[in-house]
Amino acid sequence: MYISKVSLVNYRNFASENFKFNKGINTIIGENGSGKTNLFRAMRLLLEDSSYQYAYKLNENDFNRNLKDWRGHWIIISMEFSELSSDEAIQSLFVHGFGVIDKDCIVDKAAYNLFFRPKKDIRLKLSELKEGDKDGLAKILNNITIKDDYETFFSGKSIVDFNDEEVYKDLVGDFDKVKFKANIDTSKYGIKIPHQLSIAKEISFTFIKALRDVVSDFHNNRTNPLLSLLRSKSGDIDDTDFAPIKEIVNNLNEKIETLPDVHMIRNDIKETINDAVGETYSPAFLSIKSSLSNEADRLLQSLRLFIAEPNESYEGDIHELSLGGANLIFLTLKLLEYKYQKSKETFANFLLIEEPEAHIHTHIQKTLFENLDYGDTQIIYSTHSTHISDVSNVSNMNILGKKQNSAEVFQPSNGLETEELMKVQRYLDAVRSNLLFAKGVILVEGDAEEILIPKMIKEIFGISLDELGISLINIRSTGFKNVAQLFHEDRIRRRCSIITDLDDAICDVTVNVNDSDSVAKYKKKVKRSMDKGQERRIYLNNFSNGNKWIEIFYAEHTFEVDFIKAKNTFEVEKLVDVIYVDGNTIIDAKSDINSNDVSRYGKRVLTMANREGKGWFAIMLGEYISYKTIIPKYILKAIIFAKSSFSQDLICKFVEYKIKKYSKDDDIDFTDVINAIDEYRRDATKIDSLITKLEIVIPEDSVVTFLKLL
Repeated sequence: MYISKVSLVNYRNFASENFKFNKGINTIIGENGSGKTNLFRAMRLLLEDSSYQYAYKLNENDFNRNLKDWRGHWIIISMEFSELSSDEAIQSLFVHGFGVIDKDCIVDKAAYNLFFRPKKDIRLKLSELKEGDKDGLAKILNNITIKDDYETFFSGKSIVDFNDEEVYKDLVGDFDKVKFKANIDTSKYGIKIPHQLSIAKEISFTFIKALRDVVSDFHNNRTNPLLSLLRSKSGDIDDTDFAPIKEIVNNLNEKIETLPDVHMIRNDIKETINDAVGETYSPAFLSIKSSLSNEADRLLQSLRLFIAEPNESYEGDIHELSLGGANLIFLTLKLLEYKYQKSKETFANFLLIEEPEAHIHTHIQKTLFENLDYGDTQIIYSTHSTHISDVSNVSNMNILGKKQNSAEVFQPSNGLETEELMKVQRYLDAVRSNLLFAKGVILVEGDAEEILIPKMIKEIFGISLDELGISLINIRSTGFKNVAQLFHEDRIRRRCSIITDLDDAICDVTVNVNDSDSVAKYKKKVKRSMDKGQERRIYLNNFSNGNKWIEIFYAEHTFEVDFIKAKNTFEVEKLVDVIYVDGNTIIDAKSDINSNDVSRYGKRVLTMANREGKGWFAIMLGEYISYKTIIPKYILKAIIFAKSSFSQDLICKFVEYKIKKYSKDDDIDFTDVINAIDEYRRDATKIDSLITKLEIVIPEDSVVTFLKLL
């Protein structure tokens, strides 16, 4: 028995989303605030005995904020289980029968639901409204309160998809049309689970919270995992084995009580009371007794854990450990607590671990994830660690995307064949797996783009790709499909820009009879590259056709050639003196670079790049990138697509950064631009006016081109 699906409707930051799980280890990946904790809280409301009380204490803050008005709406938390045990106790939860379960009634898959909904009298009033009576609806809703008018209801045996909008309207009601039903079709939405039946009583379930302040947890008797373990074992101690210890404790109490200093203090207390209030009002008896417990559970709870860090001999208390060491011990004790609980006879075992990576070394993170597999236990992690996502199975992965007041859930393996999944899995190493956390992705084919695009964005716009929420991933080939196929309506609904070279010819590729062998060889090489570029364009265009989440952006030639073509001769010329030693070669190289002939500057820059190695050439070139460097237009378009939208404040930030940079080096009057920024911020003018003013003073700047492309 395992959890195969969790559906959340109107719960916290989930408007209507579902998570899909497999047996074994599953991973929930998402940035901070994306809803990982909310998912686990929802699951605990159904699976954890100690959380049942909170299921009955949901309130208006638990409703999704995208609802215009929560009143009248329902919170739905539905959990689907697969491969159910045929045992009567489990089957009773879903079939709701008593006595012997008929073999024809046995189910393999079933749902367990929590509805937080208006009480029956409110639902009846809503059903009595005439269709379209919005005034009547408003009158009922305005008087609803959580405390008096809402209830928590558990059901099972439902057969519908609660994430279907039409299902929600049929069950809860259509607020736009003012159409509500008096009765619920229990054959579709499930019948009430009897109060005496509970999944939590039949399973083993442990939740390990995010490791944020474990030292405090160790000092708290309620949250100390060592005490939990000791309490669980205290009842197993044999009375015969414990009798000698009990006798020692009793003797110790007596010896403490008979200490001379203790007797002296006792007599002094009695004498002081007599002096103060007299014999009549003084206590009849007064003694000081040692209260060391002689009970097993109390004695065991007085034990403390002392630990030595790796490669150290000193054993210290928990608070003396490093944060990582304390977290690792806390996690270990919680896992042991789970193993003790799991040893009892249960029908299914579930372990939820929230962000185990805090303060833990990357090697430990990866080792932990790879080794923590109990076989008969379904484990669900939540994480924002690229190191854990690196060793996660993409088939068992749910990705959370953060939106305003809500979150989206993506299953990156949806619709992919086994071979395609294997290719994706190989690519998701610790570097590339950061694409799972990005708001937008840019895929590039080589080192030059990987090194220089982030550098150019930072220098020219004053902001990093990370700040824009964009991950730039170097595929190190032109095999983009292996990664790009993740971005799809059925999988990860995030924008992916692919930047690649067309390798269009930089010279006439016609081989003439008078051409020397070296010239003919060069032309053939250029022709082969051009043909491959055209094949690549056809292939990638066909691959992305009809997929709104992927767009291809081509350099006409190659990145290096198009960089000069964008009028960045100054930066490349600076490298000539670094790369070449011979004076004549230096003169020729600078002449080539400053020519307007692509056959000359193109050949020269590629020669320089190949001579140094494209990656090292890019590093060298990066030293001369400045705020005046011009970003090729195809790269700007790729960034705009990947980011999808730029706020007013962000646009103003770009322009203000440029003003600050130019003002240090150039005598340019930006007064009109500054006024235009102020008007744009106040919505007193459109962006076109800002562009016009900016173009007058810095017409060829990349920010101007960028704003025009928006």
